[in-house]
Amino acid sequence: MDSFAADLLKTGNTTVATLLVQHYRELGMSNTEFLIYLQIKSYTDRGVSFPQTDTIAKAIGLSNNQIFQELHTMIAKHLMQINTVQKPGQLARDSYDFTQLYEKLAQFVKTAKTEAVTEETDNARETIFNQIEQEFGRPLSPIELETISQWLDEDHYQPEIIRLALRETVLSQAFSLKYMDRILLTWQKKHLTTPEQIQKDRNQRQQSQADHSQAVKKKKTNDLPDIPMFKIGEDSQQHPSK
Repeated sequence: MDSFAADLLKTGNTTVATLLVQHYRELGMSNTEFLIYLQIKSYTDRGVSFPQTDTIAKAIGLSNNQIFQELHTMIAKHLMQINTVQKPGQLARDSYDFTQLYEKLAQFVKTAKTEAVTEETDNARETIFNQIEQEFGRPLSPIELETISQWLDEDHYQPEIIRLALRETVLSQAFSLKYMDRILLTWQKKHLTTPEQIQKDRNQRQQSQADHSQAVKKKKTNDLPDIPMFKIGEDSQQHPSK
């Protein structure tokens, strides 16, 4: 093993969350503060919880005083804090704690997901408004717009389910939100919550109707009376009535 490989193994690795790398600036962290965090994290991963400021300063090309100022700024911005730990029989020890930074990151991710869901819902809402207006051939009234919003926000119908209900309504030439609402309620009572479940239910109903029609047709055929068949020109005496 050459010396470089030995140094790699000896110094170890520093693990940094990808989410933090992607969003540290959105958390209010400057590039310099992030570099300081990386330096501290590299020492923490090696078991050094409170590296010397002059060591950090040398690594990133700042003065010792600048590092002090940056650390105080990070504390003021709630990106980190310094904890003092006192264990029995040992001297008090300080350590850098970045719990607040990760709490900010967690909140940022949660907020970003909520905003993404809200945006997706708003887009779906607008799309559904436009599709219904197009199929009905008229603008929707304020009450109708509110009804559709309730389907999404209160009843929590998925947009694709509402679109399927619209398709059923158009095929039935109903062009009414009340008709759509009855369809949605019927599916809800049957616990049909996906397009696949709705299609399966439709196939079963169609098969049942086909079986019923076939059974009725067969019954009518069996109920027909026996009618004697005569060849044209035959003497009816040869076929006495029963």
